[in-house]
Amino acid sequence: MTATHRAGTVALTHFAGRAGDHNDRGMVGSQLVAASLAARFGGQPVVIGEPRPALSVGWEEELAAALPELQAMSRRYEQLLADGGVPVTALSRCAVALATLPRIAAHRPDAVVVWFDAHADINTPQTTPTGYLGGLALSGPLGLWDSGLGSGLLPQNAVLVGARDIDPPEQRLIDRGAVGLVPVGPRLPEELRRAVGGRPVYVHLDCDVLEPGVVATDYRVPGGMSLADLHRAAEVLAECEIVGVEIGELEADSEATTAAPVVEALEPLLRAVERA
Repeated sequence: MTATHRAGTVALTHFAGRAGDHNDRGMVGSQLVAASLAARFGGQPVVIGEPRPALSVGWEEELAAALPELQAMSRRYEQLLADGGVPVTALSRCAVALATLPRIAAHRPDAVVVWFDAHADINTPQTTPTGYLGGLALSGPLGLWDSGLGSGLLPQNAVLVGARDIDPPEQRLIDRGAVGLVPVGPRLPEELRRAVGGRPVYVHLDCDVLEPGVVATDYRVPGGMSLADLHRAAEVLAECEIVGVEIGELEADSEATTAAPVVEALEPLLRAVERA
């Protein structure tokens, strides 16, 4: 597939199912993200999967349980990208990227995946200290292990932003330059601009990249971004062509919570999606 961009329409998607969940709160949170995105863009998302009780087991069993819905998500991305759509997606957990990123890599090999997350998620089944499927979410698309959902994302086309809870095998990959890392700090906007280098961008946002307490997440890792930091990063990325956006790992116990602050912080990026 060539790197020629075809202008398309926003394609809203909501992955509603489980994907390596420790608890059920991410599935509730994904509903809130989907509702905020629907309100922002004025349309209803295509829903993939349905909530089921969390298993909270090892990666292999989690992947097997989630695989039918992840395959459906892969087919959804294949179709919308083939039709020239720009995906804007609400996820339950970041492991859904095992399905989305290989399709992005296939249709837009010129795009860089900007991965906002407190974690690097580039462990493999051989290196993971926890067996958590989400910790393998980026390494699968990078081809470091075979998830059964494809790969194709080149290491030079992946940039971690805000990662700070990094396991030693992941750190070794970062240290040798296999994957870029932009740390939280006052220089984040300029370092992000340099790392992206004007390339087209697909954004993955795991909400635990934010400072604990800004929104509810499964992990609480100190030293995170503020909503103002996220807004400034969105302004930088909005200078580029936005290939798509996915937002996950917001937790909620009920629909009384809101995803609006996160969606509002991404507004420069969402405006750029509308221009795509």
